[in-house]
Order: sequence, then C-alpha cells, then structure tokens
Amino acid sequence: MKTLINVLAALLMVNCGSAQVSETTVIESPALPDSGDMFTNSERIGEMMNYLASNDLKGRDSGSEGIEMAAKYIENYFRSYRLQPYFETYRDTLSNFKKPSYNIVGIIEGNDPDLKDEFILIGAHYDHIGTIKPENGDFIANGANDNASGTSTVLELARYFGTQKTNKRSLIFALFSAEEKGLLGSKHLAKKLKEEGLNLYTMLNFEMTGVPLKGKDYFMYITGYDMSNLAEVSNKYAKENLVGFLPTAKEFNLYQRSDNYPFHGEFGVPSHTFCTFDFTNFNYYHKVGDEPDLMDFGHMATLVNKTIPVIEGIANAPSQEIKLSE
Repeated sequence: MKTLINVLAALLMVNCGSAQVSETTVIESPALPDSGDMFTNSERIGEMMNYLASNDLKGRDSGSEGIEMAAKYIENYFRSYRLQPYFETYRDTLSNFKKPSYNIVGIIEGNDPDLKDEFILIGAHYDHIGTIKPENGDFIANGANDNASGTSTVLELARYFGTQKTNKRSLIFALFSAEEKGLLGSKHLAKKLKEEGLNLYTMLNFEMTGVPLKGKDYFMYITGYDMSNLAEVSNKYAKENLVGFLPTAKEFNLYQRSDNYPFHGEFGVPSHTFCTFDFTNFNYYHKVGDEPDLMDFGHMATLVNKTIPVIEGIANAPSQEIKLSE
C-alpha cells in the first residue's frame, strides 16, 4: 500500500523464490471441480506467486523490464481465459508517469441484457518497489504480499468468471501499475473510465492477502468498513462472517491508501479494499524479505474460493444491494 510505509515507520516500526518461468507462461486450467468452494488450490496459487514475486522480475518497479514481464504474464492469462480487452488492447498506457507503464484491463460482459450495462470493477496493483538497499546481500524487494498476492487473487477470480460466464452484470478486471508511485495507475484508469461515462456500480480491490489474520472472528477485513454495507452483503453471500472490521484500518485511514480510493473519488460509488494484513502478522512490508516462501498459499486459495460466491451474488442480484452509508 503506497504511503502506508510512512505510517508503519512512524507508528509501528513494522519490518512481505525465484522460479525460472518464461515471461509468456500461463498456467493451464485444470478440470473445474464440481464445487465452486474448491475452485482453486494452494499448488496453483503457489505457481503464480513464485513467478510474479520471483527474482527474475526484480521487484516489478513501474517502467522496468521486470514489470513488463509481469504485464505479459497477465495479458496471456486474460487471453487464455477468454477475457476481452477493455480498450483496443489489454494495455491502458499511463499518461501520468514518465516511464512507459501500463494498467492491464480485461472485461467479461454480463449475460443479462439489462444488467450487463452495470459494471463491477475488480482490481489489484501488480507493481512493487523494485530494488532497494541490500540486506545480507539481497537487494530485490520481491513484493510477494505487496502485491503479488492481490494480483493472484484477481487473476484467479478472472479465471473463474472467464470460464464459467455466470455474471449478469459486466465485470472489469484491472491490474494497476504505479500504485507505489502514488496510486497513479488507478487514478489514471478511474479518470479515463469516468470521462467515457462508465456506469460503475462498485469497485472491489485486493491488497496484501498473502497471510492469514490471527485471533479474529472474521477471515478478512475491508477498508472503509462503515462507508457502505459491503461487509453485510458479502457475509450474506458467503454464509459466514467472512468480512469484518479492523479498527487499525480506520485509525490509519487505509481507505485512502490503496487503489479503491480513486474510484470512490471519481464515481462516488462503494469502493473498498479487501485485505488480511493487520500490522501484526507480517514483518517485511517494503523489505527484501517479502518473499513467496513466507506466503500461505492455502490461505490465499481459500480466500479466492470464499470470495467467488460473494462476487457472483453481487453480480447477479436483481438490484444494486451495496449502498453508501448516509
């Protein structure tokens, strides 16, 4: 989360494998299981994470060769699972950053003749901070938790809806660049979509989902919890206490520190970030230790599997259930 580093340094002093995989690699889809509850698994998540957060990508700094490899990986993934490019291509070139940088944006059109004109945007940033001051000879800030984890979550959600086509409303899947430079990727896309008159219903963002919460009676939290009824709606479709309130998130104003915020600003619609980082369960934020081997791939797979019925419910409800708080 951009600017969160300053909060961590000032308030908490908090301290997130290099697989040799081709930049054009796309993991082939296994046979779809009978139950949507088990759509993905830790092995599949691990393969994705070990590529996106590998040393080969050198920390995925915006405008670098490493993030270009990640961009190609995401594009091939979208193409493989039948997402259409939202623009002429999957790439949305940033106009607010000096180096060539791209959001990767795909769409799955809704299957209802009326509801397909309402859009849900599902996103995560895929950039990180690149190379930094060495620690024990390691200078690559791999960015596994921040935010290869959120990227992998969004890619697997895209795979589900791309292959199942169960959504009545249209789904936009966006992976943002230059989040670490000040939310520049999401700011660029939000402004662009607003100018073209997109009918955005809600924006659902995923950030730092690589390790589980501890000692909580909910599985993940959302930023801006009291700004809408998204948690209530999510828990209804999950049929459990999936989404809860983290007081620290409100205390540190995390709502404004990730890619949900530009969409709230431009569209004034419910826009939230789902997260499982609570300042106590991970000590390598913006450090070289943010490596895949510290991630809990089983937890990540469970998060995807539990989130699928939530998005499906939101996408298929006859009316827009998520409302901003008064």
